[in-house]
Amino acid sequence: MDMAALIAVVGVAFFFTYTNGFHDSANAIATSVSTRALTPRAALAMAAVMNLAGAFLGSGVAHTVSQGIIETPSGNQGMAILFAALIGAIAWNLVTWYFGLPSSSSHALFGGMVGAGLAGGIEVFWNGVLDKIVIPMIVSPVVGLVGGFLVMLAILWIFRRANPHRAKRNFRVAQTASAAAMALAHGLQDAQKTMGIVVMALTISGHHTGEGIPVWVKISCATMLSLGTYAGGWRIMRTLGRKIIELDPPQGFAAEATAATVMYVTSFVFKAPISTTHVITAAIMGAGATKRIRAVRWGVAKNIVLGWFITMPAAAVVAALVYWFVHLFWG
Repeated sequence: MDMAALIAVVGVAFFFTYTNGFHDSANAIATSVSTRALTPRAALAMAAVMNLAGAFLGSGVAHTVSQGIIETPSGNQGMAILFAALIGAIAWNLVTWYFGLPSSSSHALFGGMVGAGLAGGIEVFWNGVLDKIVIPMIVSPVVGLVGGFLVMLAILWIFRRANPHRAKRNFRVAQTASAAAMALAHGLQDAQKTMGIVVMALTISGHHTGEGIPVWVKISCATMLSLGTYAGGWRIMRTLGRKIIELDPPQGFAAEATAATVMYVTSFVFKAPISTTHVITAAIMGAGATKRIRAVRWGVAKNIVLGWFITMPAAAVVAALVYWFVHLFWG
């Protein structure tokens, strides 16, 4: 086994995690920054720390990624497949970041795995793709949308007699906790996805056996995600925080609390890798719609949702092209 190939795959995996961090930092803090509950730098620092902590809370999602999507490939061909999958995901992350489109880094990675796997002629577990990716991709935003709407309705009813200015001030404080919970859940979900890829690479190269995740892999992936988060994805933050709807603190709290709850349940109960982007975006729409349906800029929302549906195919195509190119050199 070519050690250079292993180093290349692990290095690219860490870079993907970094892009995941700055691409998805908006998921955790956009609402808190837009409502002025937190300053941008304070929010990013908090999110980076909570991302780091969240990465150590579980490993169920990592096992799903490493075992449930594609057959574990072997030899240099396997390294080429993983390398191509990661390049496909990174390319989509950078394109959508440039255009300020909150798409899913997770589904970009899964699309890259499927595209590279098909190009490499290995088995794709289509039942796993359906059960672990496609169904959660459809269900989780619906749950986020409905949940955000209902939580915001409950807040409006509970605080219907409260002084509006005092209530908003208190919810700004509460958003510090909800944003932290969101960042912790993001670390729990997204760091594990890269852990799964690194474990696959180590298994292929013969440097790892068994079900566990090496501690150095956890620390490295968590650190890269945290560093990427602190770098900040300001383009996407503007889209989530202001272009979908002008949020107030109660709406921001409702969206963050809903999204964080959905991610904890899917991580610990179902061990399903879901998109933090999809869930928080849908929860923002749901919470905003309680003001009035037309308060949500549905044209912006439509473009975001269309981006969700083309994420996996686009990343898959790029990954397949990269695999065919890389395969010429790695054999």
